[in-house]
Amino acid sequence: MDADWIPFHPNPKKPDFVLPKGAVDAHCHVFGPAAEFPFAPERKYTPCDAGKDKLYALRDFLGFERNVIVQATCHGRDNRAMVDACRAAGDKARGIASVGPDITEAEIRDMDAAGVRGVRFNFVKRLVDATPKEVFLGIADKIKEFGWHIVVYFEAQDLEELVPFLQQLPTIVVVDHMGRPDVTKGVDHPDFQRFADLMADNENIWSKVTCPERLTAVGPPYDDVVAYAAHIVERFPDRVLWGTDWPHPNMKSHMPDDGALVDYIPRIAPTAEQQQSLLVDNPMRLYWA
Repeated sequence: MDADWIPFHPNPKKPDFVLPKGAVDAHCHVFGPAAEFPFAPERKYTPCDAGKDKLYALRDFLGFERNVIVQATCHGRDNRAMVDACRAAGDKARGIASVGPDITEAEIRDMDAAGVRGVRFNFVKRLVDATPKEVFLGIADKIKEFGWHIVVYFEAQDLEELVPFLQQLPTIVVVDHMGRPDVTKGVDHPDFQRFADLMADNENIWSKVTCPERLTAVGPPYDDVVAYAAHIVERFPDRVLWGTDWPHPNMKSHMPDDGALVDYIPRIAPTAEQQQSLLVDNPMRLYWA
């Protein structure tokens, strides 16, 4: 494991917030174990082992019933750890893969049978090398036939350049972590409003209101992030998702307590109706329908 990379919290608190029945952790990962599922040679960071058994123990402890496991960049396009975790969980897990332009229909079909329901396109320059947009569009054409959707990860300063590309995508597009806004600028800043306007203008675009631990400038309990996530939940209640991001890859400043993250949810989705949509109805419609 990288010396400056913090391992996941060893003893999270039991959440005070009781999740609604059927709640889905719609953004989490598995890492290895490396002895069984080696990390990619081209990876930008090396994490600790955090396999499916630990993920599902956390699921049960926090009170979730299902997981959506997103392929992490440290595994590159080798989706075996994620697919294995989905198969092991049966109907309680779905997956998001990372694939290349040479992906075949047979490979997509096999992952679909295991529970994979989408692909992830990563534009965060410090995590991955650049990929031509034409490559992503070709992948999108292949996976749309299976009813899959696309998850995109980018940072706020890159959104303006990406908007034309995002509008070309032929599927539902789920944006990771609200496009990583700079929370020191304020909700009304044009950078964040550009993202909100993008969602308003295109009903195919969803957002994960996740990762306050990555977005915060002041640390726990992430007071400076609440207004951003609450704004998106209030405006687009039927197009938002939430997840823990366990085991919190590449965190270097602090490691969040996953129980405390669950207690953050009612701060951004204060009504029972919003919580039901965010945690149950929306992920079930997108991943299990």
